[in-house]
Parts: sequence; structure tokens; C-alpha cells
Amino acid sequence: MSARSSASFARTLAPAYALLVAYACLHPLTGWRDSGLPALDYLWAPWPQYFIAEDFVFNILGYLPLGFLLAAALPARWSAARAAATATVLAGLLSLGLETLQNFLPSRIASNLDLGGNVAGAFLGALAGARWGAILFGPQGRLQRWRAHAVIGGRTGELGLVLIGLWLLGQLTATSLLFSSGDLRSLLGIPAPLPFRAERFIAFDTALTASALLAVGLFARCLTRGANPLPVLLVLILGVAAKTLATATFFEPGAPLAWLTPGARHGLVIGLALLLPCLLLPRLAQHALAGTSLLAATALANLIPENPYLPYDRQLTGFSNFLNFHGLTRLSSSLWPFAALAYLSALGLWRGEHLGSPSPRSGRRL
Repeated sequence: MSARSSASFARTLAPAYALLVAYACLHPLTGWRDSGLPALDYLWAPWPQYFIAEDFVFNILGYLPLGFLLAAALPARWSAARAAATATVLAGLLSLGLETLQNFLPSRIASNLDLGGNVAGAFLGALAGARWGAILFGPQGRLQRWRAHAVIGGRTGELGLVLIGLWLLGQLTATSLLFSSGDLRSLLGIPAPLPFRAERFIAFDTALTASALLAVGLFARCLTRGANPLPVLLVLILGVAAKTLATATFFEPGAPLAWLTPGARHGLVIGLALLLPCLLLPRLAQHALAGTSLLAATALANLIPENPYLPYDRQLTGFSNFLNFHGLTRLSSSLWPFAALAYLSALGLWRGEHLGSPSPRSGRRL
């Protein structure tokens, strides 16, 4: 077995992913109450009468990345066996705590079967992370070499990559429009301010898609070194792929491109036409336009009428883990532009020399 090597980026991703898991397991975080039963009574519950294989597989898949990241983040001097065992125990303790907390949520049911699936997924991920984590996150790993070459340095660059990942996660929201984020209406219980009318919806959809594409493209540009536009285009392609995956999974069969509305088509063309010349602007101008576009896209996301014609598959709401995942992606989508604006503001204050110069070595480690 090859020598392990830990990396700071894995230490950034591991707690971030753990927070996402915690939110998904405790969603919707309301109605806390004491059931009067022993908190750990679920550990000795018999095999459930109804077993949903999809939920069990979802549990395994959900904790597999956590085990991988935890193992990769542990000290490099540890053996692979010690790292895998420690990562599994840490993930198992997290799962045990979250399952126990579910006893106090009326909409959740603590389950020893879920706990077992979570630990199994963490164990598989930890084995992979202890064996191959250094290939990605080690000082000479592929991801680290790419990051050093293409992304601004320090914790600033790492946090920016995490935000890009959260944006991609938000694109998996089944009911949101292409590239849309920042819609607070569902979180706050606010109805759409305008009634649906086809012409109005297409106009809003076009403006929203174009402004969101410009915002995300320039946000990604603020993280990259040099003038290569390929990383920016890759982020947008991944966003389209995530939205296609969401519609193929959560919409009725035969509608994987339900996101490609007339407004989305027009917005993609307009947004790309605006983005490409903006990639040639000075960094400071790109930074300002990224913030302005984020504000515009967020405002449009909260004004656009709801589309009553999306072919949403209602049968999926019967799976508890689907509801967890949908709540997680919706939260990520709703809050992302505000986190991105805060990041851009901090980037302007802390990394002003980076904005003023395209030099790949500019900027200090924060």
C-alpha cells in the first residue's frame, strides 16, 4: 500500500460535507419535542416491516464521500489502516448523533438500519480515501497540482472551490430553473408576487438565465489564475449536467431536458454572448460585474412567476431520503448567492492585489 499524504483542501472539504450531511439528516429542523422514549431505544429495534432498498443505498452513497474525505484529511504519518478506522469511527459517531437527534423531530424516524447504512458507506469511503486520497489531495496529487496551477492560492481559493461545489449542488434542485439561485420564497413562505403568464414567464426566464450565467461565469473567473477560459466554461457545463441529472431523476420519465425552456435557450445565448467579452476585461471590472450580476439574478429569482407545467414526478416524495436531499439542495440554492457576495466582498478586501494583477503568483496565503 502506498504512503499516505494529507492535504489542507481535504480538511476544508470534510467539515463542509459533514455540515451538509447534518442538515440533510435533520431537515426541516422544526417542531422539536421530547417523545418520552429512551433516546437510544432505536438501536435495538427489530427489522422494519417495510424495507425501502433505495433509502438504504442512498444512506451508503451519502456517507461514502464523508469517509473518503475524513481519511484523506487525517495526518500523513498515520498508517492507512489507522486512518480508515478513525475516519469510520468519526463518521459513525456523527451518524449516531444525528440519528439520535431525529428522535426529537416529529417528521423524522431514527433507525438502526439507517445508521448501519451510513457506517457501511463511511467504511467503504474510508478504505478508498486511505488508499487513494493522496492521489487527489496529496502535495503531489492530481487535484493539488491542478489547483496550484489554475486556482488562486491559500484558504481563499479553497473556500471559493467549496462555493462552486455548493452552487453545483444547488443545481440539483428539482424544481428550480437553470442556473437559478437565491429564491427565498419557499424558505420564508412567501408566494410569487406575479401570476403566471407565458410571455411574462419567458421574459423573466431569459433575463434570469442570462444574468445567472454571467454571474457564475465571472465568479469562477475570479478564482482562476491566468486568462484560460476553459475552467469557467467547465463550471457552466457541469451546471448544465447537474440540472439535466436532476430533471432526468426527479421529473417524469422522458423529460431529462425539461429545464431547457424557451427562456433558458434564449438566456444561454445571451449570457454566453455577454460572458465571453467580459472574460477579457480587467480583474477589477470582472469582480464588480460578478457582484452586480449576482444581485440581478437573485432579484429575478424572487420575482419570476412559478411554472405550473413542470412534469414533476410526485411519486418520489414517498422516499424519505429524497425529501432530505431536496431540502439540502434547496437550502444550498437559496443561500448560495448571499454567500458568494460575501466571498466576493472579502476577496476584494483581502486579495486586492490579486484583482489588480493577473500574475499567477500574486496574492498571499490567508
